[in-house]
Amino acid sequence: MLKSEIELLRSVPLFSGIEPARLKLIAYTSDQVAYRAGQVLCRQGDPGDAAYVLTEGEADVSIATEAGDYVVAHLKTGDVVGEIAILCDVPRTATVTAKTRLSALRIRKDAFLQLVTQLPEIGTEVMRGLADEGRTMILVTHEIAFARDVSSQVIYLHQGVVEESGTPADVLDNPRSERLRQFLAPKH
Repeated sequence: MLKSEIELLRSVPLFSGIEPARLKLIAYTSDQVAYRAGQVLCRQGDPGDAAYVLTEGEADVSIATEAGDYVVAHLKTGDVVGEIAILCDVPRTATVTAKTRLSALRIRKDAFLQLVTQLPEIGTEVMRGLADEGRTMILVTHEIAFARDVSSQVIYLHQGVVEESGTPADVLDNPRSERLRQFLAPKH
């Protein structure tokens, strides 16, 4: 089984440039987990304790809004999910629910952070992947222009709770929440 997990990791863009010995270590220290359709892998607001690499099946990523749950992404075999909560040390930003029978490699937070620390290209690849999917996290104010350019939707979270969502123009040019207005205000 370890060999097939290593081959799967190699096919994931996030891990494609990593040497085989490190891939073997990732696969060995990961947990193989399985879910039935409708079962939740991780829930919005929960602590980010692991990232998941889907090895089989599909899942939906949704966020809770006042109007109800909103599906923001669909995942398939080879996709990685859960990295935002780990990298930003925030609660889960979304709920991930198995759409079909699903298998995944669960990479614990400490192992994932060690990878990012030892291999900075993984951090770069995570940000590139988020941007390619049209999902961008605004980590610091100088990335706001980047969010405007590459995103079709911006979600402003505070402690894992959605405060605002919409097009970049709606959210960034006309913020409704006082917290976001303060965040976007010029710093002197």
